[in-house]
Amino acid sequence: MSEGRVLVEGVYKTYLSGSEEIRVLRNASLQASAGESVAVVGASGCGKSTLLNLIGGLDKVDSGSIRACGYDVDRLSEKGLTTYRSRGVGFVFQFHYLLKDFTALENVMLPALMAGTARGRAKKNAETLLERVRISNRASHFPAQLSGGERQRVALARALINNPDLVLADEPTGNLDEDHKAIVSNLLFSETAESGRVLILVTHSRELASRANRRLRLSEGQLTPV
Repeated sequence: MSEGRVLVEGVYKTYLSGSEEIRVLRNASLQASAGESVAVVGASGCGKSTLLNLIGGLDKVDSGSIRACGYDVDRLSEKGLTTYRSRGVGFVFQFHYLLKDFTALENVMLPALMAGTARGRAKKNAETLLERVRISNRASHFPAQLSGGERQRVALARALINNPDLVLADEPTGNLDEDHKAIVSNLLFSETAESGRVLILVTHSRELASRANRRLRLSEGQLTPV
């Protein structure tokens, strides 16, 4: 398997709600190759975010396997998961989660510094990414000084700072107006396709989903082509 491939096979995930078991995923499977984008759609609460969390190593499968970008995610130790999340995956969420006391540039630099990149190199890479997402003129601004679309572009740059093979996006344009939705979605797809990354996104937006190479529907715990 190439480093830039994702393979999810027969994944089950159940949560307890009081004494009730809620089966969120039931024999769910998907695959994606380097440079490919996959959109997962489905009703609210059907398990789309759970699927991303499992692929991203933020949660553990009950059974089944996940291999992503050279990592057997379901078998990793906590230390291994930390390395995988830091170096293998870039996360983009509906909310930007930028640190309010750090500038845009510092927010983008932070994951690189935490991964051990020298400060000078981290700064240079962050500046390059801010240019690529067309917000370098706001590098010294704090999140409160940025618009919603600007904050989400900073969040995208932050997701790419460690050059991950996989980008996971959870409703990445959900909080944006129409103009900024277009800007962020254009950047999201171009930055992943041009670099040969895998992009897996979950969304309620038909327009956003239509831009992916493949679309899957999650229903009753299973993924089927749309």
